[in-house]
Amino acid sequence: MEAPKKKGVSASAAWREARALLWAHRKRLAAGLALMLVSRLAGLVLPASSKYLIDDVVGKNRSDLLPIIALAAGTATLVQAVTSFVLSQILGVAAQRAITDMRKRVQARVMHLPVRYFDSTQTGVLVSRIMSDAEGIRNLVGTGLVQLVGGLVTAVMGLGVLFWLNWHLTTITILVLAAFAGGMAYAFRTLRPLFRERGKINAEVTGRLTEALGGIRVVKSYTAEKREEIVFTKGAHRLFRNIAKSMTGVSATTAGSTVIVGIVGVLMIWLGGNSIIAGEMTLGELIMYIFFIGLVAAPLVSIASIGTQITEAFAGLDRIREILDMPTEVEEDQQRSDPGRLAGDVSFEDVWFEYNPGQPVLRGVSFHAPQGTTTALVGSSGSGKSTLISIVMAFNRPTQGRVLVDGRDLSELRLMDYRSQLASVLQENFLFDGTITENVGYARPGATRDEIIEACRIAHCDEFISQFPNGYDTVVGERGIKLSGGQRQRVSIARAILASPRILILDEATSSLDSESEQMIQDGLRNLRAGRTTFVIAHRLSTIRSADQILVLEEGQVVERGTHTELLALNGRYRYLHDKQYKFETDRFINPGEDFTPEPEKPMAAPTRVAQSL
Repeated sequence: MEAPKKKGVSASAAWREARALLWAHRKRLAAGLALMLVSRLAGLVLPASSKYLIDDVVGKNRSDLLPIIALAAGTATLVQAVTSFVLSQILGVAAQRAITDMRKRVQARVMHLPVRYFDSTQTGVLVSRIMSDAEGIRNLVGTGLVQLVGGLVTAVMGLGVLFWLNWHLTTITILVLAAFAGGMAYAFRTLRPLFRERGKINAEVTGRLTEALGGIRVVKSYTAEKREEIVFTKGAHRLFRNIAKSMTGVSATTAGSTVIVGIVGVLMIWLGGNSIIAGEMTLGELIMYIFFIGLVAAPLVSIASIGTQITEAFAGLDRIREILDMPTEVEEDQQRSDPGRLAGDVSFEDVWFEYNPGQPVLRGVSFHAPQGTTTALVGSSGSGKSTLISIVMAFNRPTQGRVLVDGRDLSELRLMDYRSQLASVLQENFLFDGTITENVGYARPGATRDEIIEACRIAHCDEFISQFPNGYDTVVGERGIKLSGGQRQRVSIARAILASPRILILDEATSSLDSESEQMIQDGLRNLRAGRTTFVIAHRLSTIRSADQILVLEEGQVVERGTHTELLALNGRYRYLHDKQYKFETDRFINPGEDFTPEPEKPMAAPTRVAQSL
């Protein structure tokens, strides 16, 4: 089954997301905007006082006005400082809260996406979506948007004063600024795709780096450090080229702002000087005009920078929106029914499945696993065993046919309620970077310490846990790397025991155990399987012999079925696999110091990789 197709995200969708963010934080944004206006108004006092200082105090010798002007300027400066501090506190907290809320929202969405999505998406890409893309919204909810609005308000107020001082000069200035605004709009439209592509490249580079670091032992065992360095270098250079291109655009925008300021300055000198000569303006008015031109030009320059940041924020919202628009399993479950407490009766009816169109992995598989029985799956690598298990766990859905659980179609049952009654011990034996207690207790968060210890005792974990200085509080490391393969497998089995499931999945659950360790936990596994419907991907004959039925899969089809004894009597595919593995293990036992290479496979009858098939 293919991964969900990504929908194109329109600008209107990003705007809807932005509006929702702004509405959610409207109170803090309103307070911030009010403080910004107070700060901007206070900022007008100092440049406005220049006219009265020059024309009245100096020109008319009105020294009595000097204390008043100085007090007004000092008070305005103090108001600006206080409002700026409070503004950063209010909007800074709002921005961090918005980022946190968005990360929680995206993470929750990602965790409920179908498993097939994770099969086609790098972990690092998802981490980047959750952690990095949310950072950009600080420019919407934080000071960025308020500064943008404040800059526009300041520019409007400044233009009003400029019209009052010299409307001819101001009219020409507005025409110049209008041309600048058109250039800015074009620049933002050009830059937005670059920022969007930057997030995508960053996610890809992060994804590959995460894989390489997670598989560092494989990298080193194949001396692939240089190859990974080359892969990372190529990705880093792609990112560099994108950043360089966007920096060029941002620099051009800033340079354009500087040119506009220069043009306005030239106009002001030429036309303003002529106005003074003609007696249309006083020297104080010209100085005041110069200050207010600065108040109008400075916000426009900052708007170029802030606008770029907001454009980047919208690019991040585009990428986040892709995740949020994907249907989750929770949404799909709304139309399904509660399975109730499962008995565990499972039936496959003519089930077909394909990952890629036209390439079936399962072909018309039918069987019945009655409640409380054990069904073993045997076959060569690629025969469809793991795929069949993934369908039982509802990670994938049949492309044809159906799966019945207690007589009800699995596609009509709520996944969350269904999976809550499943437990699995998979090949990879994944453990979290926590203590043994935390990893075993992961199956049942409310379990007591005694229940966890009992589960570990049944799985024979207590034998190695008791040797650790910290016992059950021993930290196992990322993916359980501080434990051996067999120890990780036993901890995984203890976790499944604690879950007390109705349906149990054992995907080569004893593959990492030596013969002695395997024998120790067979009783525990038998106790775990008692009364539960169990599916076992068989690795060793000891797991198969006690199964109620064995399905032999080849090329996605069930070619033989029956008990261990029945299948041996058939002298077919299973008998061949059994004898092949028995001969391999016997020769290895008799000649432990010699390498054993199985005989060449016979055409037609012999499978590939026989030693891995049981």
